[in-house]
Order: sequence, then C-alpha cells, then structure tokens
Amino acid sequence: MRIPKVKRQEKLRETIEETPFITDEELAKKFSVSIQTIRLDRMELSIPELRERIKTVAKYQWNETVKSLPLEDVIGEIIDLELDKRAISILDIDREHVFTRNNIARGHHLFAQANSLAVAVINDELALTATSVLQFKRQVHQGERVIAKAFVQGVSEKGLTIVQVDSFVESEKVFSGEFHMYRSTEKKGE
Repeated sequence: MRIPKVKRQEKLRETIEETPFITDEELAKKFSVSIQTIRLDRMELSIPELRERIKTVAKYQWNETVKSLPLEDVIGEIIDLELDKRAISILDIDREHVFTRNNIARGHHLFAQANSLAVAVINDELALTATSVLQFKRQVHQGERVIAKAFVQGVSEKGLTIVQVDSFVESEKVFSGEFHMYRSTEKKGE
C-alpha cells in the first residue's frame, strides 16, 4: 500500500532528522518507492544529499580539526572527532573498492579507513603507525556502508599511543584493529 506523497515526505523528513546518514537506497526500500522518487522528495523538501548532510552534521558536532594529516587524506568521511579520545568515519563501499569478480571489498580499503582514522584522532602534527594487529571479521560487499570507530586506549610502555579501531556494517563488526601510534610529542602514561 502506497503512502500519499505529503505523508511520505513528512515521514521522510522525520527519518532523515533521526538518522541523517541514511542513504537514498535505504530510504527507497523503507518507503517502497524508487530512488528517483526519494531524490525528488528530498529536492522538494530542500534536504541535501547524503554527502552534504554528513558534512553539515560533522561541522556542527565537532569543532576540533585533524592535526596529523590533511582532512582529504583521511579515507572515509569523518563525522565525529574528539582529539586524543575518539573519532568516527563512514566509508561507502563502491565499485572502485571491490574485486570485480565477486564485489567483495579489498582489505586494504578497510585497513586504510581504520589506519587513517587512528592517525586523525591523534592530537599532534605528526602521527605514524608503528605497529598494528588486525582482524578481518567478515567480507564487506559493494553497496555496504562501513562505520569505523576509533578510541584512544592509553599509552604503551614504549610511549606509543594505543588506538583501538572497530569497523561495522550496520551493527555487525567486520574489522578490528589495535594501532600503536608514534607521535612527535611525547605522551606520558595515564
């Protein structure tokens, strides 16, 4: 049963306000309409596309800036950042991220998202990965959205900052990594 346009647009606005990172594809499924219908509804309601919503939310949710590398060098879109504490990024797995034979994401893209987030969370002009321990939990497919969450765990005996990064597709963990980060300014144990 189709929802009338006015009602659908009202619910569309509510859904996007509640979950600003929802894709047009997910919205189309939710409302049982085409992606084009969702795009037209968004245009009529003056709701920007996903990328612009991410940038807007990120701009208002965190006012700290990445110091350790240029923002354009971060793999994925950073949507939350508290330097030396936590960070979150989103990476939509597109055609360029997958093996053409089976549409499974290449592991180096998941690693790059996690590693660049571990670098970005460091409150220093220079941050480099000294070591990492990684575990890929399951395959990630084209069309899936990977949300990486980084948490600074503390400092190792060697003076390296330990950053834990876990990546999820929806609520399922797909990647986990512990990164030991060198920084140019010494950080004493907590």
